Amino acid sequence: MNQAMGLESMLRALTERHTRQAPVQDQAYGLSGTAPRKRCRAIAVAGGKGGVGKTTVSVNLGMALAIEGHQVILLDADMSLANIDVLLGLTPTRHIGHLLDGVCSIEDLLMTAPHGLKVVPAGSGTRRLSQLGAGEHAAVIRAFDDLVAPPDYLVVDTAAGLSDNVAMFAAAADDVVVVVCDEPASLTDAYALLKVLSRDFGVRRFRMVANMVRNVGEARQLHQKLARVCDRFLDVALEFMGHVPHDERLKQAIRRQSAVVDLWPSSRSGLAFKQLAGAVDTWGEPERLGLDRIAFFSRQAAVATGW
Repeated sequence: MNQAMGLESMLRALTERHTRQAPVQDQAYGLSGTAPRKRCRAIAVAGGKGGVGKTTVSVNLGMALAIEGHQVILLDADMSLANIDVLLGLTPTRHIGHLLDGVCSIEDLLMTAPHGLKVVPAGSGTRRLSQLGAGEHAAVIRAFDDLVAPPDYLVVDTAAGLSDNVAMFAAAADDVVVVVCDEPASLTDAYALLKVLSRDFGVRRFRMVANMVRNVGEARQLHQKLARVCDRFLDVALEFMGHVPHDERLKQAIRRQSAVVDLWPSSRSGLAFKQLAGAVDTWGEPERLGLDRIAFFSRQAAVATGW
């Protein structure tokens, strides 16, 4: 058996345990009578496996877009082990649990990070948030329709794993960015994530970022491995978005609770995140989801397009 077939067999065998999940469905709500507003592009960053650097990518991608002059909101969608506030040195007094309890609005949760980046914090070590149901996840997604001034971009940092939490937030975005590193478990878990989102939620297009690699050649090899298996067994498109190299500056920035693209923009990783942000600016119009699927800013899109 050749190397490609060996990888394919490994991926199929190791991911079956992840994909026995029922789809989560919900009905869309009615259209608003408000005037049309600017359409925000929602980008979910996911990885399947923990430890691939998904949150670091989310923080630095959001910061890089903000540095370019875009209005950006970064949502921490890891409801039980939230850490975006820690990575950016923020001290939230409220979190998504307070939103769900009706204590505050989505506007009240917004915290300001450097370069005007706005952060919506989740709770950490909060049992209730770790046990949210589909209806409560949907309520968080729908809350963004209440923003008075929608941003240009919403970057959603999803949790690790393949829970309904991860799947719903990823499927509600316009684009799903999958973070992969050069480990067999990272590849198998990423494949499982793509399979669940495509099979149960109808997501057909993904973008891949190779993290913690030595160079672009190694990054493209990782993409080819995963794309080859997806082409054989899944009806999805997996585009190569870019890579983030090993960089001591990135580790130092994490220890200093800052984004490397802010502290050391000319470092190897800082330049890589700038390139990723530049790639986002080249993307065409996102596919408009039908109203039978919950999506970020779907009410605004419906009003703007006359759905």
